[in-house]
Amino acid sequence: MAELNLLEAINQAIDEAMAADERVYIIGEDVGYRGGVFRVTDGLINKYGEKRVIDSPLAESIIVGSSIGAALYGMRPIAEMQFADFIFPAFNQILSEAARMRYRSNNEWNVPMVIRAPYGGGIHGALYHSQSIEAFFTHIPGLKVVAPSTPYDAKALLLASIADPDPVLFLEHKKCYRLIKGYVPDAPYTVRIGEADVVREGDDISVIAYGLMRHYAVEAAETLASEGISVEVVDLRTLTPLDKTTVLNSVKKTGKALIVYEDNEFCGYGAEIAALIAQEAFEYLDGPVQRLGGLDIPAMPYSAPLENEFMPTPQKIADRLRDLAAF
Repeated sequence: MAELNLLEAINQAIDEAMAADERVYIIGEDVGYRGGVFRVTDGLINKYGEKRVIDSPLAESIIVGSSIGAALYGMRPIAEMQFADFIFPAFNQILSEAARMRYRSNNEWNVPMVIRAPYGGGIHGALYHSQSIEAFFTHIPGLKVVAPSTPYDAKALLLASIADPDPVLFLEHKKCYRLIKGYVPDAPYTVRIGEADVVREGDDISVIAYGLMRHYAVEAAETLASEGISVEVVDLRTLTPLDKTTVLNSVKKTGKALIVYEDNEFCGYGAEIAALIAQEAFEYLDGPVQRLGGLDIPAMPYSAPLENEFMPTPQKIADRLRDLAAF
């Protein structure tokens, strides 16, 4: 096993997929000789050439639109959004074409493509480089949304996404790229799309999280363990399809739930988890289902103190867990 950071695991997954299947190619802004703005695609153009590692114009609609066309004719494109914040010019292609193609063609056509998108805050990216976009896209039937938190999961889930017969939005938290490290097997292994992971067992409260918040939740849980509060942490890994069984089993065991996500709290992805728990695990609850999300302001500030005020932190999570434990 090799110890990799999240970025290296994603690069390795793309490399292995391109080596195994010449239908796989990557397209995006500066993905070629520059290796991407975060260096995720570093070295790939030297191995596979300009026909399979394609530097695109600064036009997300072209990146996604051309990938849909290629996927319809048997290719396996990986379309990179330089930042998730810039995905919205391609929203119509994703919603109306990629996600609906199988339905609108009566199952005769499918769109096997991956859209990679670095998302999230914590790197002082400010207005146009810090957004969490998952709530917009998890609302779209026909589109899978994957959000791994560790190098182990990222590599396996990206390979699974590339192999999937339908479109997948693959979210990569920017702060995790170099911050989060872990061991990744040299031998082939799998993590299936749609399966959550209980990363920490506990008895008193369940925390449901994903991306960077998974790591913050574990940190908060370790803090509370010294105070006699046992916290279980569930990493969703895939946002759609949602692993309802794992979420509900955890809450039924602990009786309390806190959903943590970085996006604006109002109408954020965590609202769906809260509704699921309230509807299907109400009789097991010993306290109110709670959410902790980002502030409901138009954008994340550039200033480090203000950015910290916007985002959930391990300390904020621990404080909410203490309050919930007191019920």
